[in-house]
Order: sequence, then structure tokens, then C-alpha cells
Amino acid sequence: MTNTPAAPLLGPRALNRATLARQLLLERAAMSAEAALTHLVGLQAQNVKPPYLALAARLAEFDPMELSGLMDSRAAVRIVTMRSTVHTLTAADALLLRPFSQSAIDRELRMFRHGLDGVDLDRLAALARAHVEDAPRTPAAIRAELRRHWPDADPQSLGIAARARLPLLQVTPRGLWRRSGQVALTTAEHWLGRPCAEDPAPDDIVLRYLGAFGPASVKDMQAWAGLTRLRDAFERLRPRLLTFRDEHGVELFDLPGAPRPDPDTPAPARFLPEYDNLLLSHADRTRVVAPAHKDRTWTGNQPHCTFLVDGFLAGVWRFEEPGSAAEDASPDGAGRVVVEPFVELTRRQRAEVAAEAERTARVLMGDHARSCDVAFGTVVQGPRP
Repeated sequence: MTNTPAAPLLGPRALNRATLARQLLLERAAMSAEAALTHLVGLQAQNVKPPYLALAARLAEFDPMELSGLMDSRAAVRIVTMRSTVHTLTAADALLLRPFSQSAIDRELRMFRHGLDGVDLDRLAALARAHVEDAPRTPAAIRAELRRHWPDADPQSLGIAARARLPLLQVTPRGLWRRSGQVALTTAEHWLGRPCAEDPAPDDIVLRYLGAFGPASVKDMQAWAGLTRLRDAFERLRPRLLTFRDEHGVELFDLPGAPRPDPDTPAPARFLPEYDNLLLSHADRTRVVAPAHKDRTWTGNQPHCTFLVDGFLAGVWRFEEPGSAAEDASPDGAGRVVVEPFVELTRRQRAEVAAEAERTARVLMGDHARSCDVAFGTVVQGPRP
């Protein structure tokens, strides 16, 4: 009997460096914002600023107006996709990934079915489509229109049903740099002038996920997508992929030509927005988040911006605009980045973090970047309150 050789082992640092390389965080990339959006398979975007900060951390010459221009020209959009959350995607990926994510979105809708007794969802979708394609509508306006037809239904459930049954995207100026407005919705087909993909096969999306987040397990991709039952796609692709194992014996898949740097490759400090994809796209996040720092990027329901030192989560940060009324705001009216590390930083690490903080502030302040203070707060011990 021939024993099959064990797949090569990739420890946490090897996985960390590989993932940072795929995420353009090991070395800033000289690529356009549109190319980066495509490579990264979109960016988490519950709030307006995170996609801009995410690209500032990843691209060598990033101007926020480049991403804003993509959105203004409809080459990029904000739409609910993976994990039933809002992402900034290229137009092509929005039309592909919205139907790919339908099962995750349907699962959210099932949580609100109790508020939809007697509601014909097909009729609801038709009414909502006509309403938002006549003119972009706010969520409140969509709920009000639907309540005219189902006055006894729960308003929030009606709104969730419209979002689940239709590929609603947020029209500009929402999401534009320094011009963002309230959320107003229309369908992707109406805004982009072409239909969504019909029942897209997952295989190509698996390959793209591995290119941006690999090496990864089936459960990792399922966590990223908010979907289940992706094992069959990985098995179909197995002949085209390499396999590894992590320190717990979990099978990992990867693209043959993808970068897997030496675990000792230096990893620079990086400042990330709240909800950054790096922290949300694996079932096992120890490749970026040490077990001692798990669940330390939130206070209640409030997520925090984070920063990396040596490639791993090392603390949280916030930016205070010039003239901020914050209690510890800069006294001279300059912008201020407040850094709260989880561990004591060496002198060299503090200098590196401070330099990256100043770079991030320049992106946020643009032409107003006359000065920026960097303040190191007390080391945050244990879980945040």
C-alpha cells in the first residue's frame, strides 16, 4: 500500500505573508484603483470612507478622486453582495457577485419573514422595481410605498424584502469622496444598463478568491461569501490547484503561481479601515489576528479602524478632523491620529506606525494636510469595554 505524502505545512506566519501579498499589503502596488477593485474582488463598504482607506493602504499612488471618479462614471458601485453586506465593486463584478450572493441575502430575509405575513414577494418585487426605476428612492421611501399595499406588514421587513428580491445599489453621490449624500437606491440593471449574470457558476469566483485571500480552506471562502456548499467547486478545481495544510491539519487550496513569500519577509505597518476585508474573509483568522486579540476591534456595535505591525493586528486608531471638538484633540487645530496599541511597541515600531499614520492622514485631509499630530494612547490591555 502506497502512503500519500502529507501536504506541505503552512504555519501562521507563512499564511500571514501569503495573504498580505495577495491583499497588496506586503508591498504597495502600482496599479489603478479599478484594477485593485477587480483583484481584491471588491471592498467592504458599509460606510463611505473604508474603501478609500483600504486602497490608500494598498496602492502606491492612490488619489481618492480616482475611486470617486469610477463611482461617478458608474464604473464602480456600492451594492449588497458577500455576507449580505455592502461592498464597493466594479460594475462587472456587481452584476456577477450580486446573484452569486443570493443565498446569503435570502438567509437574511428569512430572519424577517415573521413581519411579511400575507405579503406576495413576487408582487412586492415588481412594485419596488417600478418605484426605484422611476427614480432612485431612499429606503424610507421604498418602505412607505410598499406599506400602501401592505399596511399591516412590518416596515423594516418590507424594506429587507425589497433589498433581497432586487439587486438594489446605492446611486451617487452616495460614496463619492467628500461629496457623499444619503442612501438612494435603484436596480443594478437600470443604473448600469445591462442585466445581472444568470446563476453564475462558483468555479471562477473560487479562483479569484484564492488569488486575493489564499491559501485558504473551503470554510474560509464560505466565511468570505456567507455561503455554504462550496466544497464541490473546490473538488472540481482540485486538479488545477495546489494543496497545503495548516498547523491544525486543515486542508488549504491555492493557485500554483500565486505568491507565498518567506515567512520572515518584513511586513510594514499598515493602517486599515473598519470592516477591512483582511479581517473578515477567513473562518480561521489567526493568520492575521492573534488569539489574544480576538474580538478587540469592536466596542459594542461600534467597529474600530485597525493597524498592523509585523503583519498582524496590533491595535486600533481613529482620525480627528482639524478643529475637532474631541476632548484630546490637537490644540493647534491640526488633524490628529490617535493610536491605541494592544501591545508595547518598540521604538522602531512606534516610528514606523507614526509614519504610516501621517501618510494615512494626508489621504484623509487632502489639500488640507498642512499638519497632522500622531498621539499614542495607553496600551489597551485585554478585551475592550
